Amino acid sequence: MRDMMNLAGRVLIALLFLGGALQKVGDPGPVEEMIASLGLPGWLVWPVALFNLAAAVCLVLGPRVTAWALLLAGYCIFTSWFHWQLRADPWQVTIVVKNWAIAGGLLILAAQGPGRFILFRR
Repeated sequence: MRDMMNLAGRVLIALLFLGGALQKVGDPGPVEEMIASLGLPGWLVWPVALFNLAAAVCLVLGPRVTAWALLLAGYCIFTSWFHWQLRADPWQVTIVVKNWAIAGGLLILAAQGPGRFILFRR
């Protein structure tokens, strides 16, 4: 049962990153604008979208779920800074808190490991 819950949790977290990748590819403009408003080049949306996609796949299938979980926890904390810069918008503050919560779940995943249900092990 524990391994099934682990897999379900990994899939749910992966869906968030998959959705982020699809959103960035389908309509990159808003993210490019947000990135540019912080003094960074808007084209960074593309490597971030690719990272989101790779992360989603690797969380579910492997390999190195623990390493991906740690990397994604750091990513969530790091991207919180960007949203915090836009804190005049209450929605951005909600995103910061959501990112911290996701980082917490990813740290628990990193600590517990992927369980038995993983396609690729290393």
